[in-house]
Amino acid sequence: MAEEKLEKQECPMCKQKSLSLSEEEREIPYFGKVYIFSMTCSNCKYHMADVESAEKKEPCKLSLEINSEEDMKIRVVKSSTATVKIPRILTIEPGPASQGYVTNIEGLLNRAKHAIEMAKDNAEDKTEQKKAKNLLKKIQKIKWGQESIIISIDDPNGNSAIISERAVKK
Repeated sequence: MAEEKLEKQECPMCKQKSLSLSEEEREIPYFGKVYIFSMTCSNCKYHMADVESAEKKEPCKLSLEINSEEDMKIRVVKSSTATVKIPRILTIEPGPASQGYVTNIEGLLNRAKHAIEMAKDNAEDKTEQKKAKNLLKKIQKIKWGQESIIISIDDPNGNSAIISERAVKK
């Protein structure tokens, strides 16, 4: 695994020379070689990351039914151009603030949980707070294998994957 780092670069947010840029080459089993790019500012905490396949890939639509605690360990590669859908819970859309990352199903659900917790804390309406609480309970049930759900990833650049023999690719 080769890693290159550039330190003390100018941060696009705070304009201080406190940005670290890194590019890491990593082999993901059953997916291939990827490059993980990231930038982090030690001053203002700005962070941006992406994942790109070393090989040119076709656009992909992937889905997987999650129905057990064991499924939490399934590896997920999500690029910044991918849309992740967790039905009736959350959709993660691509855009300027979209991040790429390598995680697992549990990590994906934890990201959704964090976003819902932030929305709940910022909601002034009691109905919105109750809705968020119910979504958090649903996520926990999915993590415990008490409820099933189909998670899907749609990536026009093909840089994403759900690494499981049960994943359906379209």
